[in-house]
Amino acid sequence: MNNYELMVIFTPVLSDDEFKAAQKKYAKLVTDDGGSIIAENPWGLKSLAYPIDKKTTGLYWVLEFTADPSFIEKLKIQMLRDESVLRHLCTKLDKYAVEYNARKKSGAKTGTEKLAEA
Repeated sequence: MNNYELMVIFTPVLSDDEFKAAQKKYAKLVTDDGGSIIAENPWGLKSLAYPIDKKTTGLYWVLEFTADPSFIEKLKIQMLRDESVLRHLCTKLDKYAVEYNARKKSGAKTGTEKLAEA
């Protein structure tokens, strides 16, 4: 089992209920395949850096999970088939990224505080 982080940009025309249903759909896809969800973070409506399908905003959602490497291809196929998904990016996390995310969630210092002060 590897740790992954999935960021999805959904189309902004989704209602709040449709957005939550899409989140549950992909979270269930992970758990049904034997994976486990570590953290889920819906960012909501954000501006895009450049237009995608003539849309300038998107609904962002970040999911941190563990799964088998073979599952990622199934997830990618589902994302490409879903018309409500504008873009997605699934990243394998190394041990340092996992530790950083755990510290960040617990509220402990992550080491980037000095950068923010400058």
